Amino acid sequence: MPSPPLSGLLNIYKPAGWSSRDVVNRVERLVKPSKAGHAGTLDPLAEGVLVVAVGAATRLISGAQEREKEYHAVFQLGCRSDTDDSTGEITTVEVSQHPARTDIEALLPQFIGNIWQVPPQFSAVHIDGQRAYALARQGQAVDIAPRQVHVSRLEIVDYAWPKLELLMECGSGTYVRSIGRDLGELLGCGAIMTALLRSRIGPFHSTEAIAIDDLQKENVAAHLQSPVRAVEHWPQHRCSALELWDVAHGRMIVLNHLATSSRVALLTPNGELAALGEMRTLGRVRPTQVFIDRYTLTNPTAESTNSDEVSTNP
Repeated sequence: MPSPPLSGLLNIYKPAGWSSRDVVNRVERLVKPSKAGHAGTLDPLAEGVLVVAVGAATRLISGAQEREKEYHAVFQLGCRSDTDDSTGEITTVEVSQHPARTDIEALLPQFIGNIWQVPPQFSAVHIDGQRAYALARQGQAVDIAPRQVHVSRLEIVDYAWPKLELLMECGSGTYVRSIGRDLGELLGCGAIMTALLRSRIGPFHSTEAIAIDDLQKENVAAHLQSPVRAVEHWPQHRCSALELWDVAHGRMIVLNHLATSSRVALLTPNGELAALGEMRTLGRVRPTQVFIDRYTLTNPTAESTNSDEVSTNP
């Protein structure tokens, strides 16, 4: 019998100089015929954790993307660029007095919590159906609306003019370049990002990531992690055999202990991901994405379950 298609999550260390798409292309060549996709784009300048989903796990990319991220970023003060980093056209800013470390520390609280941020001109934000970076490359200055992002931690790792290194923990959609740009403007000296390391996405750490050059066709399956890790921050329920049967057939089950949850990861009895569910009224959970093959299951009841019935969890 042919081997089942590969499915799971890879924690890959993306090197600087590679695009996130370059990494996915490499993985897809190794996992054919399974497809692959990445969670959370890293620019070519950046390095570090890139979570790549393989096979059916690509349906979980949004779950992995919403996890908190940790970055170590290096900025050069005293300059600006059209890309907000060192890859763009750089201009020098004349500074009469270099800001002290205490000056920078005093401003950091403004960038912590729920903040409004304008993405860079050279970014993947959609503007009238086009990417902002595509318009910027055509010389068009576009008006990008500010968006709310969340920063839970921002602190100085090291500072010696003009080099500033920051440690940052933030939610999805946060542009680290924009943090440096806006901080530089408040300091009156400008700032561009010169290096970026993403050291964590949720439970995926850079110290545990596999280098892309070490990933081979022979070992890729061994490095695949359970799809459950993409949604382990969701409420979870381990299904009974009867519940699993109903979930596999798209029927609702009742989980009274999760009555206040809007979404839930439904697991098999041995802890694998069976489905994603959405909470309706009265604790009723409807499967929205099913990952198990119903034809591999045995009906746990002697009689067929009526399609209008709902399994209950006492």
